[in-house]
Amino acid sequence: MKRLIALLCCLAAPAAGQVRFDDVSDRLQPRHEYSGGWEHFVGGGVAVFDCNADGAPEILAAGGEGPSRLFVNDGTAYFAPGADLAGSARSTGAYPLDIDGDGILDLALLRVGPNRFLRGLGDCTFEDATDRWGLPEGDAWSTAFSATWEPGNTRPTLAIGNYVDRADPEGPFEACDANQLLRPRPGGGYAETVLEPGFCALSILFHDWAGQGRADLRVSNDRHYYVRGGSEQMWRMDPLRLLGDDDGWEQISIWGMGIAAQDLTGDGLAEVVLTSMGDQLMLIAEPGGRYRAAPYSTGTYAQRPHVGDDGRPSTGWHAEFGDVNNDGRADLFIAKGNVDQMPSNAMRDPNNLLIQQADGTFQEVSVPAGVASDARSRGAALADFDGDGRLDLVVVNRRAPLELYLNRSESTGRWARIDLRGAKGNTRGVGALVEVRTETGLQQREVTVGGGHAGGQALALHFGLGDATEAEARVRWPGGGWSDWQPVAVGGLTTLAQ
Repeated sequence: MKRLIALLCCLAAPAAGQVRFDDVSDRLQPRHEYSGGWEHFVGGGVAVFDCNADGAPEILAAGGEGPSRLFVNDGTAYFAPGADLAGSARSTGAYPLDIDGDGILDLALLRVGPNRFLRGLGDCTFEDATDRWGLPEGDAWSTAFSATWEPGNTRPTLAIGNYVDRADPEGPFEACDANQLLRPRPGGGYAETVLEPGFCALSILFHDWAGQGRADLRVSNDRHYYVRGGSEQMWRMDPLRLLGDDDGWEQISIWGMGIAAQDLTGDGLAEVVLTSMGDQLMLIAEPGGRYRAAPYSTGTYAQRPHVGDDGRPSTGWHAEFGDVNNDGRADLFIAKGNVDQMPSNAMRDPNNLLIQQADGTFQEVSVPAGVASDARSRGAALADFDGDGRLDLVVVNRRAPLELYLNRSESTGRWARIDLRGAKGNTRGVGALVEVRTETGLQQREVTVGGGHAGGQALALHFGLGDATEAEARVRWPGGGWSDWQPVAVGGLTTLAQ
């Protein structure tokens, strides 16, 4: 059973304490949890997307040994069971994206065993299109996924991160599997390139890390299984090569679990949070693709449980930026939970909700906000499920029920949502950079597929605006320059087409 830590005393300043969520997990019936043995110690992702075009996000939660489960939103954050997904058992996670360019979201379903690529039919039903699209299903232990559209292609390039090689008789330690890069062939189907060495990837993300209009692939790896000789990785896509010391790429070895990226400093380069067992490492981007560790005083390291008397290191999984109080500053949610019964790490490890302050530091508020569950959390997502302009929260737990929290914070700022409609197969504008400008400042977000831990979103971008009453936006579309500034609807949705 889920336990909420009820220590509400003196843990947040009054301004941060205004953030408040209500637990409405009983709206997700039947009860769902991420279960299974050692092959499901990792994974447990959630995909959030609108599969019936009614403007309300659905939830697809990985099931582990059991089937994944789809919950269909009625528009007010009441959910009904969706159609069964064939072949969804033994899944670790799922990512929504439009693979075939028909404007309807599809699913990449990661599994322990053959992966599945499901074509969306527009009514929250899906059909297996793995063979139809010429995608190799493989038979690995897949735990990470990302996608991008490379120049000149109408179909996406897909990257799949694999964990331990289950067929290695010397495993599991020092038996990390290689990763896969799938690029569309001109005549149809996909060509597979093996990305090796592999160091047990648990999160990967295509992003314009260098701010030069191209997507490269960051890989975060779990040193628990590669043990030695590995590190975090960055693959340059054109030409394809692994960056090293000569490129200024710092060799960092951590127990990598998840990736979150967002520009926090306003310089057009994305900062990175890498979750792990122990420190949740924030890296500040610098020109030329280099990074420096954020000062400890930033407040994002979250290396031990922030309440209780268990002083052992935390285990961080999914990390995600989102402006939960709409003040114009990105906040950070981190899902926490012991792998299973690992004695070296904290057993009661509450999730983190870190609110960004005006000075750029982050303040922990998960206890007064009501989201400090200490179940063994894995994947999560921040999304507006009830359509009130405030980001809500869904959390997947290992051997504990799926959790849903609605944002009831008072005195939040204004907001705007921007939905992109791209061209030439990339219907969601993946890789586009969106800037929103108000009298109080500039925010920038890139549309991506990947990162987090074993799950992601395909929704309009949410921007908190603080007290601003007017806002305008522009887009740098993939392969092109900036569009003109256009007004956006404050308190509503604006769709921008390429």
